[in-house]
Amino acid sequence: MVSPAAAIPAKWDRFFTVNEPLPLQKISESWFERFDIRLWMLRADLVHPIVSGNKWFKLKYNLQTAQVAGHDTLLSFGGAYSNHIHALAYAGRKLGFKTIGVIRGEAHEFLNPTLQFATEQGMQLMYLDRVSFRRKYEPELVRKLHDCFGDFYLVPEGGSNALAVLGCRELVSEINEPFDVLACACGTGGTLAGIISGLEGHHQALGLAVLKGGDFLRDEVRGLLREAGGAVHENWTINHDYHLGGYARMPLALEQFIRGFDVRHGIRLDPVYTGKLMFGLYDLIAKGGFKRGTTIVALHSGGLQGGEGFAGPGK
Repeated sequence: MVSPAAAIPAKWDRFFTVNEPLPLQKISESWFERFDIRLWMLRADLVHPIVSGNKWFKLKYNLQTAQVAGHDTLLSFGGAYSNHIHALAYAGRKLGFKTIGVIRGEAHEFLNPTLQFATEQGMQLMYLDRVSFRRKYEPELVRKLHDCFGDFYLVPEGGSNALAVLGCRELVSEINEPFDVLACACGTGGTLAGIISGLEGHHQALGLAVLKGGDFLRDEVRGLLREAGGAVHENWTINHDYHLGGYARMPLALEQFIRGFDVRHGIRLDPVYTGKLMFGLYDLIAKGGFKRGTTIVALHSGGLQGGEGFAGPGK
């Protein structure tokens, strides 16, 4: 298993320290009793007010490694509403890094809330057309980025690499109740890989893909696990039935579900990740997709800032 850098910088240590366990909140619905299902939510969204959820855990050892290696600049990739870009901009400023965000698509005269926040944190933005963005890790393009910006520590899109797996595996140790299934939304595969690593072959991990055409995710998760150096256990699956039209699509049914969930439980969900996760879990429970007596823990992976970009259903 890959290990974090040995020397822990003081700034990093202060920023990435949790003084209390993450809350584990019971989600009760009367109809769950018919299926003998218990559902909990691990509130990783509460780990930090800005760098929330899985982004905190994904960045944790990446930023430590960058500091120990003496880098003063971070560069990463993301979409216009990227939770990762939002989190990296803030964490980078707090830890004394310059930050560069390479954004998919064309520049706009007026920035959306995510990119406006990033620039307010001092992040320099650069835009790549969608064809070039798909080549973002090719040596020629990375070399051009170095020619443009000089030396930098490259954090992959979504923060997903072996160090992210190391951070996200710690989520499992935050659960202080017996459970059978740990479920998370799945976009790049990094969080799911970390959960699988943390489970160490025990219990079941379930990823719900939030993007259409996510068949590549299984290979991504396997690759991340191998990169992290741990065993590749087989106690996990990825469900592809709840992308609800594709990445960042919010049909009316999802919008109504999110609003109802907030009213009943006082928990905000985002439409890109956690909304689809809970929508999918509720539907699977209703269809008898889990054995009677199953206890499920759903990961609230944060990302609420991304919801500000939604004007309504179908975006």
